[in-house]
Amino acid sequence: MLKAANLCAGYGRDTVLRNIDLTVSPGEIVALIGANGAGKSTLVKTIAGLLPVRSGAISFDGERLDRLTPRERVLRGICLVPEGRQMFGGLTIEANLRLGAYARKGLGDAALKDLMADACRPFPILTPRLHEPAANLSGGQQQMLAIARGLMSSPKALLLDEPSLGLAPTLVSEIFRLIADLRSRGFAILLSEQNARQSLAISDRAYVIENGSITASGTAGEILASDEIAQKYLGVGHRVGDPTSAKQVAMTARLRDIMAENRVL
Repeated sequence: MLKAANLCAGYGRDTVLRNIDLTVSPGEIVALIGANGAGKSTLVKTIAGLLPVRSGAISFDGERLDRLTPRERVLRGICLVPEGRQMFGGLTIEANLRLGAYARKGLGDAALKDLMADACRPFPILTPRLHEPAANLSGGQQQMLAIARGLMSSPKALLLDEPSLGLAPTLVSEIFRLIADLRSRGFAILLSEQNARQSLAISDRAYVIENGSITASGTAGEILASDEIAQKYLGVGHRVGDPTSAKQVAMTARLRDIMAENRVL
């Protein structure tokens, strides 16, 4: 569904992304794994149209996207849920949700209400609080609102940029569970996230980005089994699955349980 081919992009005179090849299919979560500054956010912003393509191509449903405006990409089904949530705290939750459908001009109140009900269905905590200011929500609830606002555009593909940023560990687990649930609705999900362990636990496939280039790709299980990736991004000295210590055995068992629950293995 979503494809980047030989994609290069950057800021000003600086090239950040170099020759990126990537695909995401419907009903699939694909993780972007990499250190801070590796190019993950630059990639999702380029796909969304916030940064221009210098060379290469982006296509979606067989149509070239890289010549389209951000609004036109939204109307084709691409939705970016930005890093930091970007809420309008002084507006109500309902108003924030309505902004998510801004590109779809001409919708009446009845259609907007139907969209809102559908967008909030995965996040039932939002529905009884629609008339409260968004600033009243906790960080985790604001992230739920950010995703629900994205769903208001009736997307086919979700680009999630650092959804766990700044959240407490218990809320991080809840957000990742909700993202995994969205897969069953048929979305193509590209997950840009520094929390490699949680990302791989819910993803079907992953790409590793270093210095703006993809250095590894494969299923989540294949990425987890890599010594080099385990050392760089999972905080262990040996690959996941190499039972060299009780701590690693416990971590491996837990990761495999989470992956099995989310049908990765």
